[in-house]
Order: sequence, then structure tokens, then C-alpha cells
Amino acid sequence: MDEIHKNILQRNRSNLVKDLDPSKLYDGLLEKGIFTQDMIDEIQSAGTRRNQARQLVQDLETRGSRAFPLFLQCLQETGQESLAELLQNGAPAVTLQPATPTQVVRPVIQPLPFMDGNKPGKDVEKLEIPSSSPPGGGKPGPGRGYKMDASPCGYCLIINNMEFEPHSMLKNRKGSNIDCEKLERRFKTLNFVVEVRTNLRQKQIKHELLTLSKKDHSQYDCCVVIMLSHGTEVNHNRFPGAVYGVDGQYVPVQHITNYLNGQHCPSLQGKPKLFFIQACGGDERDMGFEVSPDEVEPSSGGMDDQTDAIPMSSSSDSLSMSDEPDARPTLPTPSDILVSYSTFPGYVSWRETQSGSWYVQTLDCILEENAATVDLVTMLMMVNNEVSQNSAKGLYKQMPGSFNFLRKLLYFRTQT
Repeated sequence: MDEIHKNILQRNRSNLVKDLDPSKLYDGLLEKGIFTQDMIDEIQSAGTRRNQARQLVQDLETRGSRAFPLFLQCLQETGQESLAELLQNGAPAVTLQPATPTQVVRPVIQPLPFMDGNKPGKDVEKLEIPSSSPPGGGKPGPGRGYKMDASPCGYCLIINNMEFEPHSMLKNRKGSNIDCEKLERRFKTLNFVVEVRTNLRQKQIKHELLTLSKKDHSQYDCCVVIMLSHGTEVNHNRFPGAVYGVDGQYVPVQHITNYLNGQHCPSLQGKPKLFFIQACGGDERDMGFEVSPDEVEPSSGGMDDQTDAIPMSSSSDSLSMSDEPDARPTLPTPSDILVSYSTFPGYVSWRETQSGSWYVQTLDCILEENAATVDLVTMLMMVNNEVSQNSAKGLYKQMPGSFNFLRKLLYFRTQT
């Protein structure tokens, strides 16, 4: 930062500490590249609003020549114009130079594979492999698929929260250990280095993600993060939902993805980053709608089905719950990211205490049967289809889904 701008900040520090609302600025500071997610987390850990404001101003002075004018923009965009005017008084006019462009290699866009809905049979077993799948398995043609032949392929981090602290008011998640064991075994067969962490608090979840982001992934082709926990619905810009630590404090899915995006983890740039979220996206319970008998095959869950939703309030029918608002960080570099959710945003996710969650059971089976020949997005569509046919307590339904920012087809390399 230029000395004249540093002096302006230092001269007005007391007013900034007194009146600045840092919580309104974090989205813009992250979006404009002034701070990284790690730096924002560090500022938030300073404690009170005044302490956060003081830390933010100190850190701002270290963030280069563009930081001051971009900070003024953030103040104006968040309704803190009086502070922006205060800093502009006596300051020379600022011309914001564009950021130095970086060379971008644009992918070749291929048409999406499709299936003929008029063909008889719509159950999972009769889904056809798209024509983009290479004959006999193996890698797709040049430019059509991600490189996935490194050995090992990459890291797979599984965070399995089963036993929650009493003050969190969250129930223990019986059956989650079954999910964890299945996924650990499955991703080892897919040639990943699997690391399992159990019963983590919010800050411990962030620490594990930060540690993963700081690893050198240059020799690997992919990275996988799996979250098994309670969840809730939060405000968002791109990726909905949040995952709870065992202390009852949550981490938004959007924050989870930010740790590994192209900006914060350079050694994963251009490589697929996969996130699998087994947690509720909210508290609504889907009772489905009527279809013709040949549309689905009847399937029922057990009477001990549980959800991973968090009740935030009570009502007369005990099904009404509420969500909590959260900050709205943005994702500066969303390419090559796929987030697979066990349930549609806003709805509960069902788990059987004896056999694990519907989503993980189905995902594991689909991967086992199809990973050698079918691309990931098609397999997740198979998961959606099969899970949608289940019924909890003979009444409730579940619909998984994905937010897909992959640029190419992804085929796992299976071990023989």
C-alpha cells in the first residue's frame, strides 16, 4: 500500500475502530481478493467488533496498492459511506488499475450426454452409459476428461461427526460410523490417500481444511472432502447449507469449498475438487407427490430412520423448524469444483441407525458397480434416481443433488 494511504488509515484509526462494521465487509474483501479466507478467519478470531475492526485496518496496510481504493468501494457498497468520505478527505484521487491478467486456458466445450426418456425402464439398472464413456472403460478421448492417472490419485479427507457435546443440543448420529467405513474403503479402492477425522469442533474442522489446502497437491490429480454430520440451511451466494461441528457451531459449505479453490490452493488449480455432504440442507420433510405405478419401484426405510436436521424452533406439529442467517462469502474461483449433497437444499437427509444413510449406501454401491466405466456426473444421477425411490417411515422422501462446476468428464481410476 502507498505510504499516503497508510497514513490516512493510521490518522483515522480511532474513528474506524469506533464505527466500522467488519462483518459487512468480509464478502466484498474476499470477492475483490483483498483478503484470503484464512486472513478473514484470523480477523474474526480477534473477538469483539472493535478488535476485529482494529485487526482489519492493520492487515489492510499490508495488502498492496489496490487495497485502499477497493476498501473504499467495500465501504460504499455496505452502507458505510460516511467512513469512505472520511478517508477520501485530503486523499489524492485514486485511479484503480485493473489487476494483471492471467493467461487462461479455456476448455473445449463438449455437448452433454443425454438419455432417451422414451425408452422403457427408468430404474437404475437400466440407465444406459452415455456415448461419451470410452468403450470398455479407461480414460476418455483427449481434452474430454480430467487427468486421473496419478498414483495415488490424491487426498481424501473424511470428517465424521457422530458424538455431539451436550451443550450443543444435537443428537448423536448413530450409523454414521458405517457410512465412514464404507467411504474410507471405497476411496482407497479408487486410489486415494484417505484420512479420517472424527468428532471435530468447528475450529478443528477449519484447521483440518486449512491443513489440507496447504499440502502440496502438485503430484496428484484430484482432491476429495467428505463431510458426515448434522447440517442446517444458511444464506449463501453459491453453495447452500452448513455442516455442524460437535460443539454446535457450524461451517458453511461455501467456506468449506473456498479452502481448496484455485485462489487459496494453487497446487489444485485446474484439478477436480470433489465435496460430498451427508447432512441436512434444512428442516423441511418431503412427502413426495403421486406418480404412476410404473414410474418408481416401491422402497421403504426402517422405523428407526433419523434425520441430520437441526430443529431451531418448535411448533404444534413438531415439523416446523427455522434456519439461522450467516455471512455470505463468495467463491472467486469456482471452476473444477463439484459439491454433491445428500438432499435437496432446505430438506432433511435420512439415515438408518443400523445400515447408515440412504445417500452413502447408494453412492457406495453405484461407485462399486460403475466407477470403472462411467463418469462421476452420470453416477451421481444414478444415485439421485435410486435414493428418490426410498421412503422413510413409509411417508417421507429424499432427493440428492449436485452443484457442478467441473469443466470435463471425470473417470475414477479403479484398482484391480
